[in-house]
Amino acid sequence: MKVIIFAGGVGTRMWPLSRVNSPKQFDTIFKGKSTLQLAYARVAPVFGAENVYIQTSKLYHKVVAKQLPKLPKRNIFLEPSRRDVGPAVCFALNKLNQAGYSGPMAIVWADHLMDRVDEFRAALKNGEKLIEIDPNRFVFVGERPRFANNNLGWIHVGKKAGAVNQQDYFTFKGWKYKPEVKLCDKMYKSGDFFWNPGYFITSVKFLTECYQKLAPEIWQCVAKNKYENCPKLSFDNAIIEKVNLKNAVVLKTNMGWSDPGTLYALKEALEESSAANVEKGQVMSFKTTDSLVYNLEPNKVVTTVGLKGMVVVNTKDALVVVHKDNVVEISNLVKEMKERELDKYL
Repeated sequence: MKVIIFAGGVGTRMWPLSRVNSPKQFDTIFKGKSTLQLAYARVAPVFGAENVYIQTSKLYHKVVAKQLPKLPKRNIFLEPSRRDVGPAVCFALNKLNQAGYSGPMAIVWADHLMDRVDEFRAALKNGEKLIEIDPNRFVFVGERPRFANNNLGWIHVGKKAGAVNQQDYFTFKGWKYKPEVKLCDKMYKSGDFFWNPGYFITSVKFLTECYQKLAPEIWQCVAKNKYENCPKLSFDNAIIEKVNLKNAVVLKTNMGWSDPGTLYALKEALEESSAANVEKGQVMSFKTTDSLVYNLEPNKVVTTVGLKGMVVVNTKDALVVVHKDNVVEISNLVKEMKERELDKYL
């Protein structure tokens, strides 16, 4: 099976730690490794380096090659411009088609963490088997939710449809992206909804047919090497929302998965307990709990007094202070900064 790891995002919700020139997936803050390196290490031993591909922006070609020296250079796919995930998946698909490959493929992401890698690997292998049995479908990977997180996408899981290698798989009943808080609580309590990490397995042949039928404008742009003209559409909008629900199944997992996609989610990924602080650099926290305090200026001390549930990040050219409930608004802050022509800080 071919495994494509997407690593081209900027990570605006992680600003100012994640910048255009140094996105979060390349930052070696997890025991000296980046999330890109961790993502590669999860799949390369199982599927072989020759079957792993990294798709990213031209801006990040050198850092990918440096961080993954064993990855064949031809296995780095460089997107000509930023056009969202719908066109990005089609771009990878076209590359595999050009190589004459039509079999199973998996899409995973470079900016995630997980505690139980073996369960993730088993899901990919079982997904591959399901596609070998029936290549004309999607196999989605659902993660058992630990709490009602309304900042994620959720998969609606139906009844058991069968089993593969002693792992059950289930019917797919759709999904909900970032539900309202009350609805999210209801979904979590029902037990019928799982977190959606964005991982799926399908076949190159089937996905190609999906693009040709359901998103022909994207397919034509990619096939004619006019990627910059592709409409900016999510993969859900471009393909999944138009696919017959019967053409998908779900594998339930308990990988200990997390997406440190916001500054507070980063704190949750690194914390020893929910009340503990996560600190970096010269920091002194007094009567402060449940906070992330990062100071990236070596000649400055950052102090806090009496904070709870706060994020404080100080860099050489930017400082952000935000409550954990508002960290998702950082992406809107970045948009506002662009409108005010403050791009040099992004």
